[in-house]
Amino acid sequence: MTDLQSAFEQAAKDVQSLPERPDNETLLRLYALYKQGSEGDVSGAKPGFFDFVGTAKYEAWAKLKGTCSDEAKQKYVDLVKKLRA
Repeated sequence: MTDLQSAFEQAAKDVQSLPERPDNETLLRLYALYKQGSEGDVSGAKPGFFDFVGTAKYEAWAKLKGTCSDEAKQKYVDLVKKLRA
């Protein structure tokens, strides 16, 4: 397991114990970076119009299309570190 993968997994655990809940925009960024880092480009059908949360998550993840997995993982780790500071 690489150092980046270890840091990514630790950040995923650390995000559960942040000192305060991030704003919705930051939560979407965390979600999108995590999904891009762990699964790659967005897949599946876009949620229906009335699924506001699902649509927001899908669109946030779709914005990262083409971002390599390692880059997304590093950005996720950096963001979690910033939020924990």
